Formats: sequence, structure tokens, C-alpha cells
Amino acid sequence: MVVYMDVIWLLNLLVDTMLLWMTAIILKRHISLWKVFIGGLIGSMLIIMSLTPLSTYSGNPFVKLFFSIVMVYTVFGYKRMRYFFINLATFYFVTFLTGGILIGTHYFIHFDFQLKQSVLLANIRGFGDPISWLFILFGIPIAWYFSKRRIEAFEMANIQFDKLVDVKVEISGLDLNLKGLVDSGNQLYDPLSKQPVMIVSIKTYLEQFPKEIIEVTENSDPFLQGKTQLPTEWSDRIRFVPAKVVGENNQLLLAFKPDTLIIHNANESWHVKRALISFTIQNLSSDDLFQCIVHPKMLTGISIKSAS
Repeated sequence: MVVYMDVIWLLNLLVDTMLLWMTAIILKRHISLWKVFIGGLIGSMLIIMSLTPLSTYSGNPFVKLFFSIVMVYTVFGYKRMRYFFINLATFYFVTFLTGGILIGTHYFIHFDFQLKQSVLLANIRGFGDPISWLFILFGIPIAWYFSKRRIEAFEMANIQFDKLVDVKVEISGLDLNLKGLVDSGNQLYDPLSKQPVMIVSIKTYLEQFPKEIIEVTENSDPFLQGKTQLPTEWSDRIRFVPAKVVGENNQLLLAFKPDTLIIHNANESWHVKRALISFTIQNLSSDDLFQCIVHPKMLTGISIKSAS
């Protein structure tokens, strides 16, 4: 078996360089590309080391850790211990994540139950298995793209989770317990009373609402034109709120005065006395994380600290 170490070294150089570059992107570090290349070059020295009398040490975990530390220090430098540790930990996270995706994908599409083939990254004969080489070269960018999108999704989920609150609404004999998203972009007010408006999706509560409320929520024009009527307990609490809708002229939203509106987060509770609620049939969250959009002004009143 002929092993071309120069080809293996070049592949290792490219992979190490790309992993360092991925680490910089995830951490949003502004670094020079030449430092990334030098860091990859240092990492590839392990391949050269395997050809020397020190080859017995090239596979030692402590030696690999030492090279990783030097690589990360070369690319990102040292400001303080926490800064350096985050860089190093993220580098290992990217390495294991990318390698796991590649190996998992490889064995998902091609698995040898009799174990006639070597593990993907160790299967090198001559210039290597062409399929494996192409899989590595093209698979790493694809794995990186997939990882980056997933990480961005996690970041968005965390941002949304930090703004999620529990909402309890009592209105005309109905009790609704909802998850709400505090949205600073929601600036909807009743122009007369200056009360903030909360948007609530009733898609999962249709059976609890009178059919007249569902009909006017789906299409308010007949009610605005005087063609339909609402039950007295609902018509007495109705308000008309002008709103701007993208691509359309100003419209009137129907909003209702709740009997009780309480908002909870992990540490505090707000009993909101001045607020209106506008219903919609549409889902407000594609993944059902929340069912209502909370006006930020509703959380500016006096709050009650929870016992915890």
C-alpha cells in the first residue's frame, strides 16, 4: 500500500484552516485570514511529526491538546483566561460537530455491516478513496452550512425564549392560558384611551368562543357595516383600533376589553388593568411557541415579585 503523505498533509491543512475559520465566524471574531492559515499550518504539523522519530507522540491526546492550544492562541491571541477558554472550547465544538455530521452522513448513506472498509477519515489507499476524498472536501462546507443554520436557529429560539411570558386572560366567562411573546415592535394603541393592544390567536380555542366572535374575527366587514350583531356581553366591551397593514390601507381592528389580564415571567407578575385584546384566527408562531403578542407597555406597570 502506497500512502502519499503530502496529500494527507494538504487535506489536513485545509480542514484545520476551515475549522478555525468556522470558529471565528461562530464567535464573531474579527481576525486576519493569514492568522487562520498559520493556525491550520500548525495543526497540520502533526502529520509531519508522524514521519519523524517523534511519531509515537503524534497520536497522544496531550500532544493534540497542546497543538490545539497553540493553534487557537495563534489565531485569536490571549486577552484573559475566559476569552481564551471560550475560543478553545468552541474550536473543539466545531471540530466534533463537523466530524460527527460527516461520519453520520457517510454511514447513513453507506454502511458496511461486515466492516470491510475502514472508518471514513482513515481509509486512504494511494491518493485515497476518491469517493471519500470528495465526500470530505465537499462535505465539510455543507456540514458547516448546516451547522451554522442550526446554530442561528438555536440563537433565535433563545432570544424568543427570553421574551416569552405566561399570559392569563379572563373575558366574558372564558379563561385562556397562553404563551406570549413580548414584542417591542408592537406599538398598537387605542387612539382614544391610549390603552395598549395585545394580539391573541384563538385558533386552538375556537370551540370555546361564540360563533359570532369567530365570524367577526375572520371578517369584520359585515359587523362594521351593521349587517351582523354581537352578543351583548361582547358588544359592550368592543373598541375600534386603527391599524396599518403592509400592502393595504389603514384598517380598523376590533379589540375587546378583558375582565382580567395577568402576565407572568420567571420572577415577576403584572396585573394589567388598562389593556385591549384583538383576536385573530391565524397562527402567530409557525412552531407554536406562543399564541399572543404582548405589548411592551403592559410590562411597565407595578409588578409583583414571585416567591422564588
